[in-house]
Amino acid sequence: MRHKSKLINSTIAFVKQELIGAEGGHDWFHIERVYKNALLIAQTEPVDIVVVTLAALLHDIADPKFHDGDETLGPKKAQKFLLDNDVDSSVIEHVTQIIDNMSFKNTFDSNTTFRSKEMEVVQDADRLDAIGAIGIARCFNYGGFKNRALYNPEIKPNLKMTKAEYKNSEAPTINHFYEKLLLLKDQMNTKTGKRIALERHKYMEGFLKQFYAEWEGNM
Repeated sequence: MRHKSKLINSTIAFVKQELIGAEGGHDWFHIERVYKNALLIAQTEPVDIVVVTLAALLHDIADPKFHDGDETLGPKKAQKFLLDNDVDSSVIEHVTQIIDNMSFKNTFDSNTTFRSKEMEVVQDADRLDAIGAIGIARCFNYGGFKNRALYNPEIKPNLKMTKAEYKNSEAPTINHFYEKLLLLKDQMNTKTGKRIALERHKYMEGFLKQFYAEWEGNM
């Protein structure tokens, strides 16, 4: 394998180039935040830091929702990049498995069996970026990107969605809080992830309380 620092720098440069022009909630800065979160969480977990680093940096290299729902493209692009950079085959396999299995949408699949401590760290890091103040900003940014309504009281959140319904949802942005964001606190894997998620969860609850008060003209 190439020297660790050189490999990481090459990976960062590759990801930045690939994500030029990406939607604001899934751009390089999202990757950077997840990377930082992953390094923080990894400090208290028994993990291979190289695997964690590469998976965090490459996890959204081709997000399916921006590529016609293709869930194979991201792992393939990551695999090719790592192969081109002479990364050990065992590391490549681990990183691509993490990318292939860590997404929230995979919680709808009862047959998802891959787990590792490294995936738990990267998954928590990614989920932390989906909640709290930044999570709220990302949620509304994506809703605007898809031209969705902010809120429609007549359209209730669907709490029993299938994976296909989740992927194809066009519901108002507020519904996404109930269909995903508020669920993440209880799906965290690590102690550090759970601690940070609790605070960010409380922030979202306060935001929703304020939102509804303003919507009804009570504030």
